[in-house]
Amino acid sequence: MSVPSDGRAGLTTVPQFQTRVLRAGAVSTERVEAPDRAAVAAVLGVPPQHVLEVREVASAAAKPWRRNSRFPLQLFSQELAVLLDAGIALLEALNTLREKEGQPGVRSALDGVITQIEQGQPLSTALRQQPQAFDELIVAIVAANERTGQLSTALAQHARYLAWVDALRSRLVAALVYPLMLLGVGGAVILFLLLYVLPRFAGILEATSADLPWASRVLIEFGQTAGAHPGLVVGGLAAVAFAVFALLRQPAVRQRAQAALWTLPGLGPRLRVLALARLYRSLAMLLASGVPALAALKIVVDVVAGPWRAAVQAAAAQVERGERLSAAFDAQDLATPVARRMLRVGERSGEVAAMLERAAAFHDEEAARLTDLLTRLVNPALMLIMGVLIGGIIVLMYLPIFQLVEQVQ
Repeated sequence: MSVPSDGRAGLTTVPQFQTRVLRAGAVSTERVEAPDRAAVAAVLGVPPQHVLEVREVASAAAKPWRRNSRFPLQLFSQELAVLLDAGIALLEALNTLREKEGQPGVRSALDGVITQIEQGQPLSTALRQQPQAFDELIVAIVAANERTGQLSTALAQHARYLAWVDALRSRLVAALVYPLMLLGVGGAVILFLLLYVLPRFAGILEATSADLPWASRVLIEFGQTAGAHPGLVVGGLAAVAFAVFALLRQPAVRQRAQAALWTLPGLGPRLRVLALARLYRSLAMLLASGVPALAALKIVVDVVAGPWRAAVQAAAAQVERGERLSAAFDAQDLATPVARRMLRVGERSGEVAAMLERAAAFHDEEAARLTDLLTRLVNPALMLIMGVLIGGIIVLMYLPIFQLVEQVQ
């Protein structure tokens, strides 16, 4: 029997089966990977008659949804923390969350976690088996707290961290709504002028024998060409937009674009500070949960902005060699003046996590300053650019009429 491919070279997707099997006189539920149903008993290492039920389930590779995009990780952490605080056992709490869930993808991930818990695996191991839903950040937090009795506290802190990230993203997206609307409306008006108004206007001017100004002639010829092939123009613009979108989905291109934004005057420094604030808050959460500094640095590599990842990896290497965290951050330009001093105080007092959290809170104000900058600077600049473009097209269209009026007079 052939095994279906998942579309990546050298990798295959093996079907997964949820089974109920009789072992040592007890019935247990297990999830296994096997080529087909007939091979499940051999994979489990039991006689075929001991396999009581076999049900195929969708594997993570067969349903490739982006990590944390469909799985409500913040809600999961928050609700699980509340249930554990109420004295409900972990397995019962997970079953409660599964019963109330209506999305198939989320239910499938919770099924996998529950199965691992029923087999005696710790929660961190069960979460790690569902990488499409749970990232290394929550796995490390759970692993550091599941045996200390502080799991609910750590999960609540993780939910607050995700809420802060979502709030920051929402503020930036809200600040970009008006510029994007302005670009869309302005672009539609320009296309309407070039594809509809200008070709008809050119027909009127061709009826006269007047000499057109050079700029007006170029614009009218361009409008006639575009008006003769509107589908080609619209298709070309759509192809360009799709190509830009496809390029921005590439991690390397997105990282370079982000690095380019960081070099812009006024905007760049604020974006860098916001990225550092997320780094400080992520590290603070992991350190407060009991994760060692070196392991925390390796975990947050996938959390921080792309341009900072190499610096964080280098800082982790320095910490591994025995250097202090503040010295490593200084060497890699990962510490703002405020964070540098707070880190040094935290290292002397043993409160590094608390000081990193305070440094992140200090820089939260940069989000408000950034949205204010976008409102006061970017929006007027876009309005000016669109006004010049649309006004320039209209002026160049009417310039021949003004010239004709002067000749008649």
